[in-house]
Amino acid sequence: MDDRLSKGEIRKDAVQEIVGAGASAVGEVTSIITTAVKDVANAIGGFATDVFEIRDGARRASRRLHEDEDDQ
Repeated sequence: MDDRLSKGEIRKDAVQEIVGAGASAVGEVTSIITTAVKDVANAIGGFATDVFEIRDGARRASRRLHEDEDDQ
């Protein structure tokens, strides 16, 4: 009994491994990109929250200044 693989089987196995490795690499890159997009969105959201808080603080300070000026 001859247990050697034919050239066709060897090529098929090589192609199968290449496709599997490619799919794995694409999956890893996709995961990296997905995480990066999420992190950027969170950073922008945090910055927007800071801007709103600063704007509200400036409005309150401006109101207090005008109230103090009206009291004098």
